[in-house]
Amino acid sequence: MDPIAALLEIASLLERERASRYRAKAFRQAAATFQELPADVREDPTRLRAAKGIGESTFAVIRQAQAGQTPDYLSELRGDVQPEIESTLRPKLRGDLHAHTDWSDGTTPIPVMAAAARALGHEYQAITDHSPRLRVARGLSAERLREQIPLVRAESGDGFTLLAGIEVDILEDGTLDQDDDLLGELDIVVASVHSKLRMDSRSMTDRMIAAVSHPRVNVLGHCTGRLVEGSRGTRPASEFDARAVFAACAENGVAVEINSRPERQDPPDDLIALALEAGCLFSIDSDAHAPGQLSLLDHGAQRAERAGVPASRIVTTWSLERLRAWAE
Repeated sequence: MDPIAALLEIASLLERERASRYRAKAFRQAAATFQELPADVREDPTRLRAAKGIGESTFAVIRQAQAGQTPDYLSELRGDVQPEIESTLRPKLRGDLHAHTDWSDGTTPIPVMAAAARALGHEYQAITDHSPRLRVARGLSAERLREQIPLVRAESGDGFTLLAGIEVDILEDGTLDQDDDLLGELDIVVASVHSKLRMDSRSMTDRMIAAVSHPRVNVLGHCTGRLVEGSRGTRPASEFDARAVFAACAENGVAVEINSRPERQDPPDDLIALALEAGCLFSIDSDAHAPGQLSLLDHGAQRAERAGVPASRIVTTWSLERLRAWAE
């Protein structure tokens, strides 16, 4: 098989399973390196192995692919990785409103994420890197975000649209961690709590209601902040008056995110039921930090389907034209 295709498939499978980002990145780097090598170097094992960016594991994959074999490591991953989850709702999803690039804490550049979204058949994909307060994630200052916006929109074309957005931090007083005027220039604004997750219920409720009442906010991201599995360990859900928060979301036309990352499963099933009862809209999002994680939408689709969320109330099933009208 094609060595580049083999390397990239391995990277995507590792990303989908949320393996170490460094492992997946090594295979993407090897694919980029191999693509740029002269033909004579590609065919010379000694010089190929010596190329910067080609390691022992990636070299073995390349050589097996060149020999017309499916690389052993790829076969192993194909066997270990769980197949995409069957769902009648998943094919109805037209896009994804929450994903990150290497401008903040994602692993790959904007064009790579755009290409992966296209390959999945998305009609649209939002790039929503973090806001400045989240320094550990290299959150974007106003200057960096202004620089990013045209680069994001430049990836649109041929029936696919890359939307300029942000995952903006909800600060402790409910204000948003970015200039209002700049938020108004974006296509999509996802607002999420990332700090002081254990504050008292009344304060957290007021904080979240203030954020979803902001006219620029479109989506309330991973509302409880919980972690139920994975390499980062577990974390309990934040405490807040869900009925009050979801009532504010419904009143302001803000979609409640069904986050597709298996380690989050956020909101929990009981809160999805409350949001349904409150009349909320929903957005099934991948929260992808790498190209292979965009396919995690199947997890979110399965949870939404199991909870009885109608496709008509999921904004990511809507056409781009309708989505834009709602977001504006």
